[in-house]
Amino acid sequence: MGFKVSIIGGGGRVGSDAAYALQLGGKVSEMALVDANPDMAAGEALDLRHGASLTHNIRFTSSNEYGIVDGSDCVVITAGLRRKPDETRLDLINRNVGLFKGILDSLKGCKLNAGATIVVVSNPVDILTHLAAKSGIVPESQVLGLGTVLDTARFRSLLADSLNLSSTDVKALVLGEHGDTMVPILSSATVSGVPLTSYPGVTDQSVKDVFEFTRKSGAEVIRLKGGAGRAVGVSIKEVVEAIALDTHQVLPVSSVQSGKLGISDISLSLPTVVGRHGVVEVIEPSVSAEEKEGLQKSAASLKEIWAQIS
Repeated sequence: MGFKVSIIGGGGRVGSDAAYALQLGGKVSEMALVDANPDMAAGEALDLRHGASLTHNIRFTSSNEYGIVDGSDCVVITAGLRRKPDETRLDLINRNVGLFKGILDSLKGCKLNAGATIVVVSNPVDILTHLAAKSGIVPESQVLGLGTVLDTARFRSLLADSLNLSSTDVKALVLGEHGDTMVPILSSATVSGVPLTSYPGVTDQSVKDVFEFTRKSGAEVIRLKGGAGRAVGVSIKEVVEAIALDTHQVLPVSSVQSGKLGISDISLSLPTVVGRHGVVEVIEPSVSAEEKEGLQKSAASLKEIWAQIS
């Protein structure tokens, strides 16, 4: 049975990197690239099609019209204005909400498959995820934000690099807002099952330094090359394939919260079981008192922003 993914903003850096990662993964059968710039979308689709014989037999279509989204099992929204190097993700709110509402209005006219999911990548991702969840296009549980999947990947990779370890051996979550108030969950961090805090060479300061670099990494990539793409693309692939394959993988995606850790009525990232129709279950993790307080502050910060736009 096929699985169709539509990428809104598919002609841009993030959308095209996500499409390329999904092509290499080979777990989807069709990709539709929608972009305000039809030539960019067509160019990306053609470029991807050229590699089909060396990768996987995936059908690619492109347009600046939303008709090609019909029949989608998953819609990934990457379209948005880029963050400036000195700008926080939340500063984007006034510039991106209008654009995002227009995208949601267009999606309301599309015929999505039963049980279809929406994956929000555009920033500020938690606010826009909440907006999409409240739009009524699909049930709230079928709306996910990329959330801190990317931050978690960055943190694990940078921790491993600092300790000269295999990146895949380091397990450490970043939860809360995808932005300034995100929280590293060090109380459960491990290296192949060994508590991170007991690993040789690890100090509170060394971990703090890596996390601060993680927090600033998005802005640093923007400063150096104009925008993030590769790691975002593989992060999107991780979420979309968990949906496509119904893996019930636990991922730190953003979704509407309803009471875990005392957080409700806002979207942010907590460990979430992801399946074919989006959120299967949000897991309440065991965290330290300090971590719990940080996550509640993250929720409060996001609620302040939400109150300004809702």
